[in-house]
Amino acid sequence: MGPEKLAVIGGSGAYNLLEANALGKEIDCDIISTPFGPSAPIHKFCIDDKNFLFLSRHGEKDYSLTASFVNYRANIYALKKCGVETIVSWSGPGIISRAFRPGDFILPHDLIDETKTRESTFFKNRGYGFIRQSDPFCPEVRETLHQNFHNMNIPHHDQAVYVCTEGPRLETPAEIRKFRVIGADLVGMTLIPETFLARELEICYAPICYLTNFAEGTVKREYQEGELFEGMLADSEKKGVENAVQLFPEILKQALNKLTTLPRDCNCKNAMIRYKNKNMIDDDWTTWIGDI
Repeated sequence: MGPEKLAVIGGSGAYNLLEANALGKEIDCDIISTPFGPSAPIHKFCIDDKNFLFLSRHGEKDYSLTASFVNYRANIYALKKCGVETIVSWSGPGIISRAFRPGDFILPHDLIDETKTRESTFFKNRGYGFIRQSDPFCPEVRETLHQNFHNMNIPHHDQAVYVCTEGPRLETPAEIRKFRVIGADLVGMTLIPETFLARELEICYAPICYLTNFAEGTVKREYQEGELFEGMLADSEKKGVENAVQLFPEILKQALNKLTTLPRDCNCKNAMIRYKNKNMIDDDWTTWIGDI
């Protein structure tokens, strides 16, 4: 697969857009071999003469892989191998802050890590990787996405703290109360370790979140056996969530030109420069990888 600078990692519902051929003209598709095993299938699409790569995090045909078991290291390594410099991630977290509603678009600015068992670094048993996280998401990509939402007149929020849990189970009411106390606005399972792995390989990374439901205990909802989230998403809210997913191809189309020509004036591209200056690593990123 030829090199491309931009990749999109699709979350819940991405498989539906793949099946509907809603992401542009498909040019190629490949599964990339990595030291961590095979990546998810990586598709190459073209919209208005702009190429980008697309990876569906949870499966190709349906939700076949929960966030707990995604091979994040293989996926990020594969995208770097394909020449990717910028990743836009799409994720559907739940709502902790009552300022938000299902179907809202959010550009989160910060993270809380509540995962427990995931491999979260490429630098296992190495003496480097102390990377500052003052901006866990690339500020340059976030600002580009923010301006794109404005240009499209799509209401959105550009500040929120996302707490990432292990899953696959949903959170208890007490856990959600704890997360609210420590400052979380959203709760999901996918952005960690993706964003940290991308930074380790000096890739810019920022998410677009569309909100899927209220978290447990945030609003009173009766248990509905057999329903999505067992009734945590009301029927009246489902349409807003579905509309958010359907808008994603147009959001991407409008943002493509700027995303593929970003000057990369951010710090992401030099996340490992301290270790290069100390001659601990060189410019060949494939040699940075620690124990598998």
